Amino acid sequence: MRKTPSLAVLAGAAVLVTLAACDSKSDTPGAAAGGGPIKVSASDTACEVSATTADAGNVTFEITNKGTKVTEFYLYAEGDRIMGEVENIAPGLNRRLIVEVADAGKYQTACKPGMAGNGIRGDFTVTGGVAKQNDTNAQKAQATKSYADYIANNTGALQDETVKFADLVKAGKADEAKAAYARTRVYYERIEPVAEKFGDLDPAIDVREADLEPNQQFTGFHRLEKDLFKTGLQPDSAQIADKLVTDVKDLVAKTKTLELSALDLANGAKGLLDEVATGKITGEEEAFSHTDLWDFQANVDGSKGAIASLRPILQAKDPALVSTLDKEFANVQSLLDKQRAGDGFKLYTDLSQDQVKEFASAVDALSEPLSKVAEVVSK
Repeated sequence: MRKTPSLAVLAGAAVLVTLAACDSKSDTPGAAAGGGPIKVSASDTACEVSATTADAGNVTFEITNKGTKVTEFYLYAEGDRIMGEVENIAPGLNRRLIVEVADAGKYQTACKPGMAGNGIRGDFTVTGGVAKQNDTNAQKAQATKSYADYIANNTGALQDETVKFADLVKAGKADEAKAAYARTRVYYERIEPVAEKFGDLDPAIDVREADLEPNQQFTGFHRLEKDLFKTGLQPDSAQIADKLVTDVKDLVAKTKTLELSALDLANGAKGLLDEVATGKITGEEEAFSHTDLWDFQANVDGSKGAIASLRPILQAKDPALVSTLDKEFANVQSLLDKQRAGDGFKLYTDLSQDQVKEFASAVDALSEPLSKVAEVVSK
C-alpha cells in the first residue's frame, strides 16, 4: 500500500531516485513503442504528459518531478488496474517507466504528489495491437510461468493463514492473534505489486490509518493491528476480520486469471524495494506492532522471486548485472539475518539509528542495479 512520506523518507527517496535516474534519449512528442520516451512533467498541481497516444508495444515514460513533493507515476487500465508504476520520484529528479501494453484501448496516466490520493489523471490511448512478448519469446513465457507459480503458492498460503488469523480475532484470542499477525502478512508483502493491480483491493486489505482518504473506512490488516496492539479488540473487530478474509479470497481469485509480462516482473522487483524504502526502513508500516522487519524480509523475498524468474533472460543479456544483484541481495539478507529473534525478527523499535542507516544504505545499493532490470528485459 502506498504511503505518505515523512521527512526521513524524502531524504531516502532522493537517494533512491538519484541512483535510478536515467537520461532521456528523445524529445519526440508522442514517441513510445519503437521510439523515444514520452515526457511527463510532474508538479504538485499538474501532470503534463507530452503525448496522449502511443502505439501498442513497449511504452516508455520519462518522468521529471518539478514539484516540491515526492511523487509517483502510474499507467492505469480500466477499473484502475495498474499496468505500470514508478514511485519515490523526489523533487528535481527523474525516473523511467517501461510498460508492455499489447492491447489497444483507453488508459489513464496519473501523477501522485505526496504519493497519496487518486492522483492527477489524464486520458491515454493505445492504438494498434501487438502479440505479447510472452507469446513470441520462450524465455519470457517461461519467466512469467515460473513467477505465476510463485504467486499461486503465496496467495494460497495467504488465504489459509488469513482465515486462521481471522478466526483467532473472532474468538477473542488476542495473544494468539498477535503472534499470528506478522507471519500472516508475510505472504501479502511478497506479492504486493500484484495485489496493487486490482483497484480497491490493496487499500481494503493493507491501508494504514495515516493514509486514509476522507470518508474511507479503516479496514484490513492494519485496522486489526491497531485493535490487537493498541486499543484492544473492538465491537466490530470480528466484522473487520470477516471482511479481510473476503477481500483476500477475492484477491486470490483474481490473481488466477492475471496475465503478467516479463516487464511486470522487473517493475515489481524494483517496486518491492521501494516499499522497503518508504515504509519498512522508517518503521512507518507497522505503527502499532513494530513488526516491520518481517515485512522487510517478505519484500526482499518477493523481489528475489521475480528476479529468479527473470534470471535466464538477465544472464543471457547482462551477466554482470546478475552478479551485482546477487551480491547486493546477499548484503541486504546478511543484515536482516543479524536481527533475527527466534523464528522471526526483533521489533523495529529495538533497532539503533546506526542499524537503520546501515539498512538504508544496503537498500540503496540494491535499488540501483534493480532499476536497470526493466530496460534489460525490454530489449
